[in-house]
Amino acid sequence: MTQEEVASKVMQKIVEEGIRFIDLQFTDVPGRLQHITIPAIRFKSSYFIEGVPKLDGSSIRGFVEIFESDLVLKPDPSTFAIIPWSSPENKTARLLCDVYKGYGGGRLLKDPRYIAQKAEEYALEQGFLSYWGPELEFFVFKRVTWDVLNPYRGQSYSIESPEAAWSSGEGYPIRFKEGYFPVPPHDTLMEYRSTVTRIMEDYFGVACEAHHHEVATAGQCEIDMVRDRLVKMADNVMTLKYVIKNVAFQQGMVATMMPKPIFGDNASGMHVHVSLWGGNPSPAKLVEEGKLINLFYDAEDEYAELSQLGRYFVGGLLEHSRALTAITNPTTNSYRRLVPGYEAPVFIAWSRSNRSANIRIPVYEKGVGSAPKKRVEFRTPDPSCNPYLCFAAIMSAGLDGVKKKIDPGDPVDENIYHLTPERRKQLGIKELPGSLKEAVECLKSDNEFLKPIFSNELLDSIIDNALNEYLQVSARPHPYEFYLYFDI
Repeated sequence: MTQEEVASKVMQKIVEEGIRFIDLQFTDVPGRLQHITIPAIRFKSSYFIEGVPKLDGSSIRGFVEIFESDLVLKPDPSTFAIIPWSSPENKTARLLCDVYKGYGGGRLLKDPRYIAQKAEEYALEQGFLSYWGPELEFFVFKRVTWDVLNPYRGQSYSIESPEAAWSSGEGYPIRFKEGYFPVPPHDTLMEYRSTVTRIMEDYFGVACEAHHHEVATAGQCEIDMVRDRLVKMADNVMTLKYVIKNVAFQQGMVATMMPKPIFGDNASGMHVHVSLWGGNPSPAKLVEEGKLINLFYDAEDEYAELSQLGRYFVGGLLEHSRALTAITNPTTNSYRRLVPGYEAPVFIAWSRSNRSANIRIPVYEKGVGSAPKKRVEFRTPDPSCNPYLCFAAIMSAGLDGVKKKIDPGDPVDENIYHLTPERRKQLGIKELPGSLKEAVECLKSDNEFLKPIFSNELLDSIIDNALNEYLQVSARPHPYEFYLYFDI
């Protein structure tokens, strides 16, 4: 079906479903979903071609300066979905949008969705289709409060959850690091996750594989989606975050993608599974014929049934892991997750079935029957990232490895957390950055691999935003410093 035909069906559905408002959504550079709402009666079919001239880009983080602020939102008709929690009298549908410059200026080079589209096109030029399967972890709390705006009165935060190890009298507290797979009533969020999953499938057309409670106390969850193409999966991640937060709000709770809200327990990651597909004559033709081949699978490889192409892709990820963190782990809080002892990937290495390495080749199954499932799991990212930029950066690094035939070296089949520094040095194992500032410095010195997809202007925006947030956090006294140093 052509774009015009899809747009025509959307306009028809707006009338048939009695839609009153159209919510136009897009993503800023840091990864927050933004929106503007238009009465459906004033939404024109021409907007799908010409765009909606309603955006002041200078007020959106990372976009443009005040002297170039007129931007246009062009809705993607394939993303049409009715928002289930909108009231009957204000029945609303959403459309994700691409961002364009005003006055016929073409695509906005800093639009994260455009970067993901460029990454998908770049891979196609190399003869590859890609499929992505992120595992999104997050926390759902009963209540969270904080006091930070008056630094002279004090700095504090408080988390409430009936599952929390520090809770009492509300049910069955989950002890630290014992939250993996408990049944209700210990798991108080099963119905919540089922509601999110149902809404994703019934209203937004996004299939989910599974959901479950994660390792941490106090309401850590995971929802996994069925793999999809790069741009579509980035859209799905933004949609999932949107649904996760709104369903929590509807149920009197609050959800967060903040990686490390709880001291002393596991943080939230977003392990990204990726595979490259292709064959002859071309990926596009093979999609039509249903004859795509998973190029990461090799039955002759005894170690993990991973092809040489897959190894080169891994080599690129290893080579650029430190620089990637500025994009895949873009908050100061991200680096409170990347510490030993909490299953987070601190060390740069690859292996099969080894969760202490930042790159894992899953080997649940063996043989030609498992060929479609062969993939690389990049364990570094966390859910605070912008998925459009995250997937595009991972693709850039992996394809750089393919292009340059970067050898990933020998896999590490030991618990890296337990290795001595001397042993890690002997194996050539490096560490991921320990702070957002260090990650930015790595990105500054290693970004050529991103240049086919990321503009210099976008990289500058990413770096400037990261350094500003790092400065804002580092300039404030931490409550624990009073405990350590007040009597000095």
